[in-house]
Amino acid sequence: MPYFKFHNIKITGVATSIPSHVVKTDDRTDVWGKEYIEKFKAAVGIEQIHTTAEHQTASDLCYDAAERLILHKNIKREEIGAVLFVGFSTDYWRPSNACILQYRLGLSQDCVAYDLRLACSATPYGLQAACSMMQTSDIKKVLLLIGEMSSQSTYQGDSTALLFGDAGSAILLEKTEEENFIEEMLCSDGSGFKAIIVPAGGFRNPDATHEVFTLANGSKNTLYNTWLNGADVFAFSISAVPKTTKAFFEKTGSKVDDYDCFPIHQANKAICLKIAKKLGIPLERMPLVIDKYGNTTATSLILALCDTYGKDNSNVELNCLIQAFGIGLSWGVASARINTNDILPITETDNIFTEGIVNTPADIGIV
Repeated sequence: MPYFKFHNIKITGVATSIPSHVVKTDDRTDVWGKEYIEKFKAAVGIEQIHTTAEHQTASDLCYDAAERLILHKNIKREEIGAVLFVGFSTDYWRPSNACILQYRLGLSQDCVAYDLRLACSATPYGLQAACSMMQTSDIKKVLLLIGEMSSQSTYQGDSTALLFGDAGSAILLEKTEEENFIEEMLCSDGSGFKAIIVPAGGFRNPDATHEVFTLANGSKNTLYNTWLNGADVFAFSISAVPKTTKAFFEKTGSKVDDYDCFPIHQANKAICLKIAKKLGIPLERMPLVIDKYGNTTATSLILALCDTYGKDNSNVELNCLIQAFGIGLSWGVASARINTNDILPITETDNIFTEGIVNTPADIGIV
């Protein structure tokens, strides 16, 4: 398994922003019936999700999180040498969200900016890209922005509409003189690409039918929305993640007792509990907040950190083991130290980048 170790780079800030609009799981009984809703809540653990408003995007949420982080840390914007956006929820087919965020955040033109297309495994993969850049350059500070609005790719007649919420996170990485390192293992299995997929709308199937399909279980969906094979994802998650985590322990000479916190992708309650049981992770060290926010895919484990420690000013250094897995299929494990004072509380925002709304050629500057 590919192993990475980055020296003298540290996570010095974490923030998450969510949209203010809330959808309660119980409010969907008119579509699914009370019995199904109760079973869903018991198995998956979701009581509500937050969803974006019209014209509000993942980059709006990331902007809010990054802006708060810059102000909280009193960072000079010209010192940020790169901004990376990780997620599938881009404002446009082109250009990248990262370039738009570089502009909105007032960062220097001497700033690297690009997107990575990953969802649930965004944090370890994003860390690898950011740390690799820092380790081989003179860049001292990087903003890693992770955002998704997965609720907008679901069909309301499909159970995924109950599952996915929206959020945006910002991670500040800095070079440090103190001895500190980030370690990772990353994996992928493209044979499972159909397990979580939006089949139509890209260049492979640009003109697919818009027919609404009704499945044997009564759920409905279109090829332009998210399809999730729950059984396949469950089997993959509870097998691949413990296996890779054990390999990580062996490679790094560490064990469960060496870590204070296990931020894990909030896929669903059952998957998280199963992984914890297989690895012997005490549940009090695995933040689970899926009940309040749903599965926010790329951002979910950072959101869990912010919800759990965002109001903790104890100045405690947490040794964290990050576990992320999902679409691709892709997954990864990473260890990093984060001070509780550097974890900001979650903020709700209705922020919208109105300059980015394009309805006519005049909005682009072409008449």
